[in-house]
Amino acid sequence: MRKLLLFIAILSPFSLLAQSNNAPSSYDPHEIAITGYLQTQYQRAQSGGISSFSGGDFAKNSKDRFMIRRGRLKIDRADKYSSIVFQIDATQNGVQLMDAFIQLHQPNTKQFLFTAGLFNRPFGHSIVYSSGYRDFPERARVFQTLMPRERDLGAMITFRPDNKAFHFLTAEVAVINGSGHSSRDYDSKKDIVGNLGFKFDSLANGKLHLGFGGSIYKGYVRSNTDTLLRSNGNGFVKDASTSYTDSYAKRDYYGANLQLQYDNPLGSTSFKAEYIGGKQPGVAGSSKLAGPLASQSFSIQPETNLYLREFSGYYLWFSHRIAKTKLTALAAYDVYDPNDQIKENEIGAANSNTTSGDIKFSTLGYGMTYLINGRLKLTLYNEHVVNDKTQLPQYQDDIKDDVFTARLQYRW
Repeated sequence: MRKLLLFIAILSPFSLLAQSNNAPSSYDPHEIAITGYLQTQYQRAQSGGISSFSGGDFAKNSKDRFMIRRGRLKIDRADKYSSIVFQIDATQNGVQLMDAFIQLHQPNTKQFLFTAGLFNRPFGHSIVYSSGYRDFPERARVFQTLMPRERDLGAMITFRPDNKAFHFLTAEVAVINGSGHSSRDYDSKKDIVGNLGFKFDSLANGKLHLGFGGSIYKGYVRSNTDTLLRSNGNGFVKDASTSYTDSYAKRDYYGANLQLQYDNPLGSTSFKAEYIGGKQPGVAGSSKLAGPLASQSFSIQPETNLYLREFSGYYLWFSHRIAKTKLTALAAYDVYDPNDQIKENEIGAANSNTTSGDIKFSTLGYGMTYLINGRLKLTLYNEHVVNDKTQLPQYQDDIKDDVFTARLQYRW
């Protein structure tokens, strides 16, 4: 046990840096460094062929599966003035580019960083926080819907003061395509993301760690049709008073986040919470875009009428490392309401123009992790997913879409 704690303590400065996807393994000048992690898992769903935000949809007629959830290989290099990061994700679905960016800085300081390429959108806490270090198997449904695969192409400026009195502050501003990490931009607008974070690591004699911040996203979605559908409190009304072809609907998010960790005689207790709300242009739910997928952020031009929705979502994550054991207990709750202007029992009503794209989902998760050694971790986790009853034929009752996950992760 002492050897394990010593190993973790030695690695902790590097781990803190590695927890952010928008950074190399170290800013100290070095030649090629190779790091990464592999997550292999077994999952069992409550029903076959369900749509899921726990690693993707299940195949038709299948309710259990083995899969490689993430197979990350990260290559980076740093010198006096710059660094470069290149990361791929290799799974049973093939090999995909995840990160590819260059960072520039002054030779003797990292106070200002300029990042260009493919990187994580600097919004909130969970988007940038590496999946290799996160206690919970997946990000909350709301962030997977609004910012799928977390990345985008663009440029970013980061400010972290060298002055020790203000070292707790991080400010980031990015200009991005808005179409996602693996897509070409499909319009002439660019989106702006801003983040302001505060982090205090040594409160209460070093036992209390506190982080919090706020984020903003200002973007657009191009309309490809003459008609928009606007909310009227009871559903949507069609606005065809003018031609909306080649016009832009606002895509605005506002977020706040909090992280607390308290080291105590019973172990180490962590609590994380994040809220996001705003406007998300989507489309009507259909057999091809069921449920929350109708309100997702698009990687290609939406061809059907845009639905102008106001949404809200949040997650609450609680974890507790039990005393001096290698066990950590996990509990989480998250909610995503793609249309918070209408009650669930009104969805599907005649002439309301509401669809499955307006349904609220909540997820209760619970489980545990076991740190086998400094590199190997076992996670057992169950998610209970609930949707309220609507008037839509397929959603008059709660869908049976719970998912159990058993995951083994190796990080190097």
